[in-house]
Amino acid sequence: MLPVLLIAVDNTVLSFAVPSISESLRPGGTELLWIVDAYPLVLAGLLVPMGSLGDRVGRRRLLLIGATGFAVVSAVAAFVPSAPLLIAARAALGFFGAMLMPATLSLIRNIFTDPVQRRTAIAIWAAGFSGGAALGPIVGGFLLEHYWWGSVFLLAVPVLVPLLALGPVLVPESRDPEPGPVDPVSIALSLGAMVPLVYGIKRIAEEGPTATAVLAIALALALGYGFVRRQLRRPVPLLDVRLFANPVFSGSVAANLLSVFSMVGFLFFVSQHLQLVSGRTPVEAGLVLVPGLVVTVIAGLAVVRIVRHVRPARVVAGGLLLNAVGYGLVLASGSAGSDGGLLVAFVVLGAGVGAAETISNDLILSSVPAAKAGAASAVSETAYELGAVLGTAVLGSILTAVYRTNVVVPGAVVGDDARAAGETLGGATEVASGLPDPVAQALLESARHAFDSGVVITSAIGVVLMVVAALIALRALRSAE
Repeated sequence: MLPVLLIAVDNTVLSFAVPSISESLRPGGTELLWIVDAYPLVLAGLLVPMGSLGDRVGRRRLLLIGATGFAVVSAVAAFVPSAPLLIAARAALGFFGAMLMPATLSLIRNIFTDPVQRRTAIAIWAAGFSGGAALGPIVGGFLLEHYWWGSVFLLAVPVLVPLLALGPVLVPESRDPEPGPVDPVSIALSLGAMVPLVYGIKRIAEEGPTATAVLAIALALALGYGFVRRQLRRPVPLLDVRLFANPVFSGSVAANLLSVFSMVGFLFFVSQHLQLVSGRTPVEAGLVLVPGLVVTVIAGLAVVRIVRHVRPARVVAGGLLLNAVGYGLVLASGSAGSDGGLLVAFVVLGAGVGAAETISNDLILSSVPAAKAGAASAVSETAYELGAVLGTAVLGSILTAVYRTNVVVPGAVVGDDARAAGETLGGATEVASGLPDPVAQALLESARHAFDSGVVITSAIGVVLMVVAALIALRALRSAE
């Protein structure tokens, strides 16, 4: 659970450090973009190869190698003197991080052979993610308030040292007894497909469908097609893509992706509303979200008992419908949604995500042989990463488009300030801080109304997507026990 908690905290804490990094290292716009993106791009590209490698060389061995590398690079990253070196450190963290997550889930699959124990362990594993997501804003805010930006990287060292000390004693080794040969071409194709795919989606979310983004996605699809063809031809593939012919496996992967999609998309606009509309600090905004994340943990643990009496398909579909209800509460509140209403909506959504994530991850692992757990875990992790990227990209792009259409920038605001205010609520808030009061108030009122209009439309789309996802889960998972 230690690396799970760390990775979850690391996913959310860096965004809070970006302003401090900008002031200290003075990166250019492109450099700042790569400081943020280098980690998830490398991570997404290497999850499948690292999961397969863990099956071959030993999951515990890969976990300890990844933990050692992650701790060392984190310590180095805290003290780098320039933006290019920080980009390199973030990429290295993605490399070692890709070793951690598939290894943790595949070890659980091999340690716990009893279905009830396995589901409980996976629920606790998922709780580590939710707990880390809750701690990220709070811990990050505290560290940045009292120390320098590098302290958010040093956080990895005290978390991973106990793992390195106790892991060889407490964690049993496991591996595929009949591993295939390492296939460098498949690894290159996997990396070549995932990196431009994630990059293209992230660019569309931030800049719209530019030629670069479209070309990146086209390249990803072409290399992905080559990857699938190669796996089908090899006697021992890097990833057995025939697993996706199993409706329980493919349906569970889809449910996993869409659950994360719903949570990340929701957090995208809620975190902005709490800070830019309600005027809360990052730590205060994080505390408002804690009840929903706690309910995510509780729901994940409770569903282990529920699934003994209710078929998994209905549990997963029920979780996805709760996600729809969460979005529906935001939709019903309209543009005058209160912080309390958002808290309740996130609690409902958290319950749905906790239920759907726990059972879908369990079905992914239980639908494949234990020897192939690393590869299956990597698919689950890849779905998680893609869900997170798509949640921001799809719902974030729609929200931004509605904002741009509806915001009215006062005539007194011109040039770069007008462009910034017309792009995002954050830009409008920053520009307003330097304007005379009457103009600032007019801009902020228009920007907040435009943002909340976008939230309403985004929530309506979220409701429809989650209802469709629930219907797909009912059909695809109906044979699951």
